[in-house]
Amino acid sequence: MGKRMVSDILEQPDAYFIMQEVNEILNSERKKRINFYNDITEQEKVEFINGEIIVHSPVKMQHNEASLFLAQLFNVYARKYKLGFVGIEKIMITLTRNDYEPDVCFFKSEKSKQFKKDQTLFPAPDLVVEVVSPSTEHRDRGLKFKDYAAHQIEEYWIIDSENKTVEQYHLVGKEYFLVQKSSNGVIESFVIEGFKIPVVAIFDESENIKATQSL
Repeated sequence: MGKRMVSDILEQPDAYFIMQEVNEILNSERKKRINFYNDITEQEKVEFINGEIIVHSPVKMQHNEASLFLAQLFNVYARKYKLGFVGIEKIMITLTRNDYEPDVCFFKSEKSKQFKKDQTLFPAPDLVVEVVSPSTEHRDRGLKFKDYAAHQIEEYWIIDSENKTVEQYHLVGKEYFLVQKSSNGVIESFVIEGFKIPVVAIFDESENIKATQSL
């Protein structure tokens, strides 16, 4: 898709002016992004997406439970085997153009061992989880889906807490491929070596406790 878009622009007689306009817009975005970094606080969940500041609404309890249950499972397992760092909710990742605060993310130890205790901005993780809501689903499945793949984030989970399903995507080359979409059975991570849990453990407290004890 990217090569075709570049080719289409280069075929236009005003290609130079198109690129000049794009550069002006991106330069304006960079200035706005610097102000964004200076103004953000720990109290809000906020993201910088294509030049716009997106402030998120409070989430439903089922949304919070799904992200928390999964993050706890990731964290127990990753700490036990010293595999890396698990971030939840307020960890801001800075990609080339955009800044996101995924519901859950995981960094392998090769990256996380470089992190500082007072660090507030983080590089692209190795795994990202987004729990969709009506206001965010179009971005989670659209812009973020493309952006995460473009930045070589190897694994992406999209969780629907209302319907209790998880979609697992794995990066092959430059594209995500759907590994599974399920509300039952087992899900095994490509990135977190050896991590395998029942899907229901993401949504059910008693199953979550059982899964935690068996890690």
